[in-house]
Amino acid sequence: MVGKTGPVEVAAEGSRLVTHAERSHPGRSEALAELRSIEQRVLWLSTAIVDHANRVRPNPSGLKVGGHQASSASMTSIMTALWFHSLTADDRVSVKPHASPVLHAINYLLGELDASHLTTLRAFGGLQSYPSRSKDPDTVDYSTGSVGIGATAPLWGAIARRYVESHDGGAGRGRQYSLLGDAELDEGAIWEAIQDPMVPGLGEVVWVVDLNRQSLDRVVPGIAADRLRGMFEAAGWQVITLKYGRLLEELFTRPGGDALRARIDAMGNPEYQRLLRCSAGQVRDRLPGAGSTAGPVSALIASLDDTSLLAALRNLGGHDLGALTDAYDAVDDTRPTVIFAYTVKGHGLPTEGHPQNHSSLLTADQMRALADRLGTDLDHPWTGFADGSPEAALCAAAAQRLRRPARTPQRPPAVPTDLGRPAPAGNGTTQQALGRTLLDLTRRAPEAAGRIVTVSPDVSSSTNLGGWLNKVGVWSQAERPDWFADDAETILHWRERPTGQHVELGIAETNLVGLLGELGATWSRWDRPLLPIGVVYDPFVNRALEPWSFGIYAGGQSILVGTPSGVTLAPEGGAHQSITTPSLGIEQPGCVTYEPAFAIDAEWCLLAALGNLGHPEGSSAYLRLSTKPVDQTLAAVPADPAARQRRRRQVTAGAYRLRRHVKPVVTLAAMGALVPEALAAADRLAALGHGADVVCVTSPDLLFRALQARRGLSDDPAWILDQVFPADRATPLVTVLDGHPHTLAFLGTVRNTPVTSLGVTRFGQSGTIEDVYRHHGIDTDGIIAAALDLLH
Repeated sequence: MVGKTGPVEVAAEGSRLVTHAERSHPGRSEALAELRSIEQRVLWLSTAIVDHANRVRPNPSGLKVGGHQASSASMTSIMTALWFHSLTADDRVSVKPHASPVLHAINYLLGELDASHLTTLRAFGGLQSYPSRSKDPDTVDYSTGSVGIGATAPLWGAIARRYVESHDGGAGRGRQYSLLGDAELDEGAIWEAIQDPMVPGLGEVVWVVDLNRQSLDRVVPGIAADRLRGMFEAAGWQVITLKYGRLLEELFTRPGGDALRARIDAMGNPEYQRLLRCSAGQVRDRLPGAGSTAGPVSALIASLDDTSLLAALRNLGGHDLGALTDAYDAVDDTRPTVIFAYTVKGHGLPTEGHPQNHSSLLTADQMRALADRLGTDLDHPWTGFADGSPEAALCAAAAQRLRRPARTPQRPPAVPTDLGRPAPAGNGTTQQALGRTLLDLTRRAPEAAGRIVTVSPDVSSSTNLGGWLNKVGVWSQAERPDWFADDAETILHWRERPTGQHVELGIAETNLVGLLGELGATWSRWDRPLLPIGVVYDPFVNRALEPWSFGIYAGGQSILVGTPSGVTLAPEGGAHQSITTPSLGIEQPGCVTYEPAFAIDAEWCLLAALGNLGHPEGSSAYLRLSTKPVDQTLAAVPADPAARQRRRRQVTAGAYRLRRHVKPVVTLAAMGALVPEALAAADRLAALGHGADVVCVTSPDLLFRALQARRGLSDDPAWILDQVFPADRATPLVTVLDGHPHTLAFLGTVRNTPVTSLGVTRFGQSGTIEDVYRHHGIDTDGIIAAALDLLH
């Protein structure tokens, strides 16, 4: 794409090619000149930020600091045109991870970042290696760094914004930009996101692909840009291609121009980039090639001086400020847009186009030469534009345009800690408790329930969310008819409307947790806190873990429910039996993990998790639930209100003592679905003359934190350890859960007692629960045997 003005004739002025558009529109020419000056300063600052971190700042350990000068240089034009021409205060931008120095350079020029921070890239407490909402001192809209996740985050951010706007208002109508490298398009999460049914309607989404045709190690032989464009078009996106800049486009209109275009179009990426490393004389020898285009190309480039020839060769669309601003203006806002911007990695640096320039660093001599060429000073690298200069005025105007209004933080409505429901009798499951608790909240705490938004990847009915969906409806930007509303056999009513509180995505878990993270960040983006709950099959938590973890890192607070779980899914076999997820809950920062055994415990844990969302001190949660029917009377919930309150506090703190023997010689600590087996084992051990206490663990995560706090390693409360594992009842310990045994193995260090840890360490088998438990040694007999081994 050339831009709105179309191709025009090329004219020579001195040693620089000047477009007819610039000559005919002096106002535009002056504006582009000011943008070009800012672009050069951004190039210098981003390069100097990395240089200072590696070459200037003391580094006693000698450990590589790193940074990406070449990757930043390929983005300077794209980001300069975006920030200083197109962005509004309502817009949000996800920046390519390796271009973080460019973002900080721009924020410095906008007055949002003090110069003192420019010397702290990758230093402790300083500018982060990649853009971080939670750790960088300047404005960062999206945390990036994990390939594909930062690129797709604005898709989910757009949905979250629309959800907030349809329920509360106040989220604005800005665009959502993703600035990504072409290598990120290899990531499968990109294509999972693009094909989700909700995405084609997101007209505010704009992706700008830095098509520099290089990866970490090499020039990519064939980037298949035509195929990529076709894939986006097939997904319903507007596609804008900026392959050549105006200088080249105008050369193509001269005699021999068609031959020059054909020659460059047919040229492989490595050959083209090799030309960038050549002198003007070498370019004159190599560029014409040997085919039918050789003569016309030779004649055409013979009319150019050396400076103009080298400038034209580098004049790709991604470095043409006029073409970029026109492209941003051409976004139609009715469907998602992708802009393929051809660039040169390392553009404007001595390392430009070199296949190994990904992490290369300029030398001191190269930095000094670059400073001289760009009109800056290596000894005073952070000098800004002079007051009263056109560039300073443009920076000030952009800063004013991009200044976001101050917002009044809101805390979400209070979530009750106990709904007062009598402890259930008969058999029940913790998965059933999920749907029942959500429905109870709509009656007992409607204001808090109104903030809940549930998300699932096509598993709503099979995870007991059906009643909730029937009550609150499915969120859609426009109301749609429910064609099965009058079908008497329809149990799950799919009522889609803007007031709905459930979002149903396609089956890809990575999309679900990406949206979950953005719904969980609305409290910090627009001061509109939501209480998001995502429900997936627990075996697929591993698939969703990375994007969910990244969402937590970026400030997204949400609840992830994994259900059903473990080998307790016995008949479904190993493919659907999760093993490592309980320990993952412990290991995930910014998250509290729960695995309740009884319905009342599940209710209390869910309420505690909901009450911890949507505010600066909050955190996410992971609930691992089960479809195993359990006799609910085994929970022995106290009838006395004070005793019930004490039980609830222990449940939400991590554990409670469920069975207390007069003279215990062993303690059985069980979690989740294995608690009934532990109770049965305690009864049989007592019949053998071995008293056993039974501890019901609801959160190994919180118990581990309490243990760390007791050692002085955190500020978490530690009181639960003394209540559940008092010193005067310390005995040998058997731990058991439907998951990897190391999850609870640390409990032996609470009182330094001998411990045997039971669990699942192998892929499962199909069969009855009894068969499967016996196979893994976690049945009642297995628990008894482990206890007797400890005692003898």
